[in-house]
This record gives sequence, C-alpha cells and structure tokens, in this order.
Amino acid sequence: MNIKTLSLVLFSLFVNSISAQSIFEKWPEMNVFHEVISETFHPTEENNLEPLKTRSEELMKKAENLLNSNIPEEYRTKAILSSLENLQLKSETLHKLVTSKASDTELKKSITDVHDVFHEIVGLCNENEK
Repeated sequence: MNIKTLSLVLFSLFVNSISAQSIFEKWPEMNVFHEVISETFHPTEENNLEPLKTRSEELMKKAENLLNSNIPEEYRTKAILSSLENLQLKSETLHKLVTSKASDTELKKSITDVHDVFHEIVGLCNENEK
C-alpha cells in the first residue's frame, strides 16, 4: 500500500469516527478547505507538485476564509482559533514560497506543515464533539 492510499484510508477512518453530523457538515468552509488541501497535498506525496504550484493562492484564500468563517459555537475555542490563525499563516508562507520559486524540498515541507495543522484542527474539533 503506498503512502497516498494509506493516508486516505487513515483519514477516512478518522473522519468516519466523528459524530453523526460531521465537522464538515456543521462547518462548510472546513469541507471546502479539506477538498483543496487533499487535491494539493496528496499529489505532492507522489512527487507531483503541479497542483500545489497552481493552487497555492487558492489554498491560502481558503485558509483565510476558514479563519473568517462563521465557526460553529462548539469549535470556537482558543485552541482551535489559534490553530486556524496558524493554518492561515502557514498557507500564506506556502504561497510565498511557490511565487518565489522555492525548491521542491521547501515546498514539500511547507505543504506538510499546512496539512499537519489542518489535521490538528480536525482533531481539536473531534475532541469538542465528545
């Protein structure tokens, strides 16, 4: 099983463990961000950086939209708000790296940082579901 498949399986299991109405249903902007991060991060794992390079601005804007969205009350915690700010900053940094033609190694590290913060936010939301 390759890394991409394993990542998708593990993430699906994680998402499916969330309550009946998922985070993504309660918070539509979270779902929108998830779609873009999936479509940019997973190809990067297979050394295809083209989606990342062509969509970094979109990813940055979706992170900003997520931060400024109508966050469901149960997710409006200091930890989640702080992580959302971090996600927006890391997404902005990633876009700057893309526009400055940074190395593929730098881009991979940066998109991984964005992806990790996204998973941190999902985990924090899941904790609030309990």
